[in-house]
Amino acid sequence: MSLPLPQALWHHLAEEDVLAEVRSHHHRGLSTEDVAERQRLFGFNRISTQKTTSAIKRFLLQLHNPLIYILLLSTAVTFLLREYIDSVVIFSVVLVNAMIGYLQESKAEQALNSLRQMLSANAVVVRNGKKHTVPADELVPGDIVLLASGDKVPADVRLIENRNLQVDESALTGESVAVQKQRVSLAKDTVLADRINMAFASTLVTYGQATGVVIATGDQTETGKIARLINNAVTLETPLTKKIQAFSKILLWVILTLAALTFAVGLARGQYWVDTFIAAVALSVAAIPEGLPAVVTITLAIGVRRMARRHAIVRKLPAVETLGSTTIICSDKTGTLTENQMTVQYLYAGGQTYRVSGSGYQPEGDIRDADGKVVKPLPEALQALLSGGVLCNDSQWTQHEGIWDIQGDPTEGAMLVAAVKGGLSLQDCVQRMPRVDVLPFESDQQYMATRHLDVESKDEHRVVFKGSVERILQRCTQAMAPDGITQPLSADQVLAQVEALATQGLRVLAVAHARIAADAPTLVDLMATDTLPDLTFVGLQAMIDPPRAEAIRAVHACQQAGIQVKMITGDHTLTAKAIAEQMGIARHSYVQADVQEHRVLTGQQLSALSDHELLQEVEQVAVFARVAPEQKLKLVTALQAKRHVVAMTGDGVNDAPALKQADIGIAMGKGGTEVAKEAAAMVLTDDNFATIAGAVEEGRNVFDNLVKFITWVLPTNLGQGFVIMVAILLGTALPVLPVQALWLNTTAAVFLGLMLAFEPKETGLMARAPRSPDAPLLTWEMILRVVSVSTWLLLGAFGLFQWALAQGETEAVARTLAVTLFVVVQSVFLLNCRSLRGSVFHLPWLSNPWIWYGIAAMMLAQLAFVYTPIMNLLFYSAPISLAHWVMMLVYGVLVLLLVEAEKWLWRRFAQS
Repeated sequence: MSLPLPQALWHHLAEEDVLAEVRSHHHRGLSTEDVAERQRLFGFNRISTQKTTSAIKRFLLQLHNPLIYILLLSTAVTFLLREYIDSVVIFSVVLVNAMIGYLQESKAEQALNSLRQMLSANAVVVRNGKKHTVPADELVPGDIVLLASGDKVPADVRLIENRNLQVDESALTGESVAVQKQRVSLAKDTVLADRINMAFASTLVTYGQATGVVIATGDQTETGKIARLINNAVTLETPLTKKIQAFSKILLWVILTLAALTFAVGLARGQYWVDTFIAAVALSVAAIPEGLPAVVTITLAIGVRRMARRHAIVRKLPAVETLGSTTIICSDKTGTLTENQMTVQYLYAGGQTYRVSGSGYQPEGDIRDADGKVVKPLPEALQALLSGGVLCNDSQWTQHEGIWDIQGDPTEGAMLVAAVKGGLSLQDCVQRMPRVDVLPFESDQQYMATRHLDVESKDEHRVVFKGSVERILQRCTQAMAPDGITQPLSADQVLAQVEALATQGLRVLAVAHARIAADAPTLVDLMATDTLPDLTFVGLQAMIDPPRAEAIRAVHACQQAGIQVKMITGDHTLTAKAIAEQMGIARHSYVQADVQEHRVLTGQQLSALSDHELLQEVEQVAVFARVAPEQKLKLVTALQAKRHVVAMTGDGVNDAPALKQADIGIAMGKGGTEVAKEAAAMVLTDDNFATIAGAVEEGRNVFDNLVKFITWVLPTNLGQGFVIMVAILLGTALPVLPVQALWLNTTAAVFLGLMLAFEPKETGLMARAPRSPDAPLLTWEMILRVVSVSTWLLLGAFGLFQWALAQGETEAVARTLAVTLFVVVQSVFLLNCRSLRGSVFHLPWLSNPWIWYGIAAMMLAQLAFVYTPIMNLLFYSAPISLAHWVMMLVYGVLVLLLVEAEKWLWRRFAQS
């Protein structure tokens, strides 16, 4: 027997053809020999895992950086030249940076292990004609599996018996309500979410019973296919890592070129090659921003902490900044934009339409008439409609630790909550009319009926029907008027109301009732003999999984920030369109003009598009419905091909591949599956889309602060490089030694540069358009500022060094002056960098107290560098006088004013 092929159209084949294809028997199942042979052929019903990167390899990857290579080479060279102190200090810096990166790196992916755990532990099967309970991982294609309420489906099965089976497939398909399964053959092109004759591995049976034949196990199941998509999804570099790598490569070539030029000039001047080589090494070490990797990592970690306070847990550090670069957010609907709690929004009774306020399962809200007035007392027809929804109901409304939830069908739960909002007591309803009989919901009849004692009439019982509008109307001959009196039924009027509600994406259920004699046969017998009296139409209850109010505001905030929001869901087209319209997704006033308002593209339509057509459509359409997991992944990839930075939100297994492929995947922490959480880079602990808007703001602030740090740190490195290069060109002693350059770069980055990570966000941050993914890390304005400050450092440090030598000072004192001047100018330039465009004099001086703590710590460290014997020994420094300090402080203030004058000129230029 060959392995069941993925392309086999199991939903399209007739039941007998499915059994023949897998060589199984409806009642006998497989024999013991068959099972053993198929386990040998197909293996266990498990999902394969992927090897993870070893701890050693992850540590070594921290050293995989061009700038680190130069430092490692410098370590080796200085060691061979017996400059042991320099060698140890340089290597220590490299080691510390690597350890910080390793410790902050996110844990290895556990998505596939989570998928394995989602499969059911046991399954009831028919083998050798008898029922057996076996471990689910021993199932094979062809096994006959019995399903019942509460079971987790252990494999992909085609149903061959069905007793009102309902399955919650929201985690797999995005369907917001449990799916009613049926025994039918479906069209070949039926999408996954509409395959009502199938049950899929890891989904949950919420109601009824069924028998099915296993057609796929392990990696061949739909859940297994998702696992493969997760495996194959490319983990993309973030905009920040791309820019840092590009910046590092440019800096690498600049440093190597300057070092080679320095070495060549020294040799040409006849200098000893060892001294010349040491000078080239000094230039390389001085020009490399050693603190950059550590500060980037720590800045991102600070952003992680800030986001955690805003209910966003970041699992991968670069995700902090990525969210700030996002141009498009692709969001799942169910549980992300919506409550994932069915809510009755409209009632229709006695010819009147009523609006129900509130959302979810919380008992907060009321019922209002067409004029917006609260309805009290309730008209007889409206009261009958609400009580009917309570009586003909098998669900329970529960509260645990202040959280209200529904045990059972969400649509029935919505009816219970609506009754409470109308002022009814659920307990009183049940006690006044206790149930004595029930006609369960059948997929072919599309309704449920319950029979109740009527305390007002001992001779009669009341029968309440709830279900499909069309099927119930067929049994109704009259309708209830507002005052409870019966009147002729206008079916056309009811159907017009149903159509108006359905176009809003609402699910509409009808309620009707009848009176029968107390000694009448059971409901099953009455239906079988067709002797049930005609029904009286009571009304309609229209419900939907409503959008979160705060999510609507968040969508608007994202759009105002220039970020497009797209809905990608497995739910029905009308429902998706209705929610999108309520949330303002794709309104022209907020997003690009070429986005087509209210247009919905279905999964079936996506399948018919070529790759070229998809690239054209993906930017123009804002709502995608009935989308399969692989199509979500395809949409994200297409948007990335259009040069977008894509954030993907979701909570289900079906979202996991797209979450991993996206530039940043955002999973729901409370209602999300473990698979989605492990595939994502960020998890929202409050399951609130509104948190994303705050995280975007935080991400933009993180990027701003990183650019501020890079703008601040580069003049130090380039200035040192210029000083050393000029010394070589002029044939003078080096003003800064390699070990002194390391002292400058490392301590200043920690005590000064790192303080910019705490800089609060600037005004207007969310009014900016998203940064272009192709935009360079530094603008021309910042590049020119780096060059200008580097020039001031060159003139000040080299000039002070030469002046000190001319005054008869030792080289140690002269070098100490040069290094200290760098520290002073770095400290004042730090104040300039608090805002790259605005004036430092317009900022609140204490809005970031860490700046002042950092400057104080740096000065204390420099005092130790200058005046303590051990530091004089390690770094070849020497004490300096108070007059020297005054000179350097005056020069520092001058640089501060020059930079502020330059910013003023740029602002004037931008305004003209």
